[in-house]
Amino acid sequence: MMSPNGSLKFASQAVAKPYFVFALILFVGQILFGLIMGLQYVVGDFLFPAIPFNVARMVHTNLLIVWLLFGFMGAAYYLVPEESDCELYSPKLAWILFWVFAAAGVLTILGYLLVPYAGLARLTGNELWPTMGREFLEQPTISKAGIVIVALGFLFNVGMTMLRGRKTAISMVLMTGLIGLALLFLFSFYNPENLTRDKFYWWWVVHLWVEGVWELIMGAILAFVLVKITGVDREVIEKWLYVIIAMALISGIIGTGHHYFWIGVPGYWLWLGSVFSALEPLPFFAMVLFAFNTINRRRRDYPNRAVALWAMGTTVMAFLGAGVWGFMHTLAPVNYYTHGTQLTAAHGHMAFYGAYAMIVMTIISYAMPRLRGIGEAMDNRSQVLEMWGFWLMTVAMVFITLFLSAAGVLQVWLQRMPADGAAMTFMATQDQLAIFYWLREGAGVVFLIGLVAYLLSFRRGKAAA
Repeated sequence: MMSPNGSLKFASQAVAKPYFVFALILFVGQILFGLIMGLQYVVGDFLFPAIPFNVARMVHTNLLIVWLLFGFMGAAYYLVPEESDCELYSPKLAWILFWVFAAAGVLTILGYLLVPYAGLARLTGNELWPTMGREFLEQPTISKAGIVIVALGFLFNVGMTMLRGRKTAISMVLMTGLIGLALLFLFSFYNPENLTRDKFYWWWVVHLWVEGVWELIMGAILAFVLVKITGVDREVIEKWLYVIIAMALISGIIGTGHHYFWIGVPGYWLWLGSVFSALEPLPFFAMVLFAFNTINRRRRDYPNRAVALWAMGTTVMAFLGAGVWGFMHTLAPVNYYTHGTQLTAAHGHMAFYGAYAMIVMTIISYAMPRLRGIGEAMDNRSQVLEMWGFWLMTVAMVFITLFLSAAGVLQVWLQRMPADGAAMTFMATQDQLAIFYWLREGAGVVFLIGLVAYLLSFRRGKAAA
C-alpha cells in the first residue's frame, strides 16, 4: 500500500520519523554534556555543584546509548517493511513504545541531574534488586525494566512483520543483531558482589554490544542503504554481508577477553582475547572495500549525494576508530600500560562515532527526505549544508582522537612507565595533559557546529529539482 505522502513505499514506515527526530535531539544533548565534561577536565569547578563531573559523565554516556537505540529502532521500523514487502505489524504499538521509551529516558536523565545518585537508588527501589552503580549501566532498576519491556514490544512488532512478509538476508541479520542486543542487556540486571564476576559479565553487555551484535545492525543498515542507492544486485551485497558478519562475530566474541585486566581471570584470556581482537580490523576493512566497491559500480546517478558520503564515511571511520585505534593497544603487553588511559578514550570516541553514530546518520540521511514527503533527495543547497556538517563533525572527531591519543601516550610515559616512586600521581599527570584537553575542547565545539549544520539541512530542505 502506497503511503499518502507518495514518497514512502508503505504508510507504516512513517513511524520511524519520531524515533529519528528524538534520537537527534538526544544527540545534541550528548554533545553538550561532552563539552561540559571537557571543560571540567581543565576547569575543575565548572558548573559545580549543580552538575558534578560524575553526573555529567553519566548523562553523556547514557544519552549516547539511548539515542543510538532510538536510531536503531527507527531504522528497523523504516527498512523492515520494505525488506518484508508489507506494512508494519502494528504502527500503534510502535507509537506507544516510542512515548514509553522517551518518557523513561527523559525521567532517568532528570533523575541523574536533580537527585543525588544514592538518593535516586533509594527512590527507585534499588535495594529490592540492586543493579545500579555500574559504569554505563547506571540506569535505575525500574528504567532497566522499562527498557526490557520496550525491547520486547519492539522485537514482537518487527518480528511479526518479518514473519508475515518476505525474508531477506538484510532483515534476518538485522533481527539477529536486535535480538542479541536485547538478550545481552539482561546481564545488566546481574550485579554480583564478587568484583571479578561483576566485571566479567559487565563486559558481556559493554563489549558484546559494540563489538558483537551492534556490528550486525550496522552491517544490515549499510547493506540496505547500498542496495537502494547503487542499484547493485542484492545477491552481491548479501555475500559481502555474510563475510563481514562472520568475521565480526568470530573476532568480537572471543576478543572479549582482551578487556579482562586486573580482575583475576586466568591469564590465557588476555592472550586469547587480544589475538582475536587484533583480527577485528578485518571486518571493518571489508566494510570499506564493500562500500567503495559497491558505490563505484553503481548503475545510476543517485540524486542524494550526501547519503553516499555518509555510507562511505562510516566504513572508513569505523575502520580507523574500531579497527586501527583498537588494534594499537589491544595486545596484552601493550594494554598492560594503556588500559584505562586516554588512549582508551581516543579509541572509544572515534569507534562509536564511526561505527554507530555515522550509520544512524546514514539511514536518517537516506530516509528523512522520504519521511518528509520530499522524495529521494533534498535540494542541492540542503545537501551541501549536510555535507558541510559531515566534514565538520568527521574532521573534528579525527582531531579529538589525535589529541586524546597524544594525551594517552604522555599519560603512559609519565604515570605508568617509570618505577614506583618516580612515576607521577594520577592528578599530577592530568595537569601535564591540560593542553591536549583544551585542544580537545576546541575540536568538540567544531563538532557541535557540524551537528547544527547537519540538523539545519533537514529543516531548510526542499525537494531536489
